[in-house]
Amino acid sequence: MPLVKISLQEGQHKSQHAQIGDAVHRAMVETINVPPLDRFQIITEHAQADFVFDANYLNISRTNALMIIQITLNTGRTTEMKKALYKRIAELLHQELKLRKEDVMINLVEVPKENWSFGNGEAQYAT
Repeated sequence: MPLVKISLQEGQHKSQHAQIGDAVHRAMVETINVPPLDRFQIITEHAQADFVFDANYLNISRTNALMIIQITLNTGRTTEMKKALYKRIAELLHQELKLRKEDVMINLVEVPKENWSFGNGEAQYAT
């Protein structure tokens, strides 16, 4: 059950929120075995003063169109799966929305299954 948080600078990609979310979800389904109906996303915009990044970290040239995608998910994916996910997200955003791959930053946060409650105050995945 991934929880996806997509952060954008205010005024960037406003009309594309749904398409961005669709592309990220499709990449997860295709590469890391996320079920098609397992979709939880939060897309937020931040004022320029609150969206701070290094425009050239690791010699990658970033613009104000940068998006930061953070995915919290259960532990257990291989490094190869993660690399495939990063690549597929960047490819889909570039192909479908003409976004620069350099402006796609992705961070995975892995947690044990018992760290989730899907409702009713219960830990549905805890054993």
